[in-house]
Amino acid sequence: MTFDQRLLLVHAHPDDESIGQGATMAKYAAEGRGVTLVTCTAGEMGEILVPELEHLAADRDDLLGEHRKEELAAAMKELGVSDHRFLGGFGTYRDSGMAWHEDGHAIGDPEVIAKHPNAFWNADLTEAADHLVAVIREVRPQVLVTYDQFGGYGHPDHIQAHRVATYAASLAAVPSYRKDLGEAWDIAKIYWGAMSESRMRAGLRALRDAGDTTTFEGMDPDGPLPHFVSADEDLAAVVDATDHVERKLAAMRAHATQITTDGPFFALSNNVGAVAWGLEFFRIAKGQPGELGEDGLETDLFAGLSTGR
Repeated sequence: MTFDQRLLLVHAHPDDESIGQGATMAKYAAEGRGVTLVTCTAGEMGEILVPELEHLAADRDDLLGEHRKEELAAAMKELGVSDHRFLGGFGTYRDSGMAWHEDGHAIGDPEVIAKHPNAFWNADLTEAADHLVAVIREVRPQVLVTYDQFGGYGHPDHIQAHRVATYAASLAAVPSYRKDLGEAWDIAKIYWGAMSESRMRAGLRALRDAGDTTTFEGMDPDGPLPHFVSADEDLAAVVDATDHVERKLAAMRAHATQITTDGPFFALSNNVGAVAWGLEFFRIAKGQPGELGEDGLETDLFAGLSTGR
């Protein structure tokens, strides 16, 4: 099937896509726009929240990646997305693991990175980018969505996904580069997923007013916020997909080993409503903004682009 408008998302692990842009993905898929997801690892080092599946952990049977592959497929079915792939094919790159820095952001797990040569953090940048170049030239998306340079909160795989996506987008546009990977294609607009500071503060305030002091524990509605929160002045676009929130939440539920229904994401949704997860924000990294809405933000990632480009 050929779509006039095509969106490519590059994420690090299964579940990142549903949390970050699940509503946008569902909205665009429902509107008949092309949506392609590339996931860079299978999330083999993820925490397991289902007790009866703890044997899948990396230090036991090491089969979590296989299980999360099925969770991802179920989540994509909920979102209506049929084109989802693993970078280089399933198992090419492994979750690099993470630890927490004393400053509150994620860092790589040196033991995992040293033990597994195919940990995504160890990936040769050009080799990994070439896998994505082939996808870009095949799909020919007008819009790419990935993380910012810090990967939102410092996870090494998120940072690597940003690097790979950025480099691949550049290489894919060069007519003389790797002609065997397809005809050159220049992605018109690139966005970094973001979270609005004002929305995050409002959500936290609603939680605290409702007596919830444990969800996003330690975050003060009026205090410093984590690295993944962006100042509103840095935002370029917001996609209102509140009509598709239930599909996003269903996709999040499909990632059962990683997301629990009594966890912070669902607590926020229960206390703030559909707007908590139905409005998804973006920073623009390449291209010119199109028509702006009343709040000065684009309301469509394809704004300003001619169809079929």
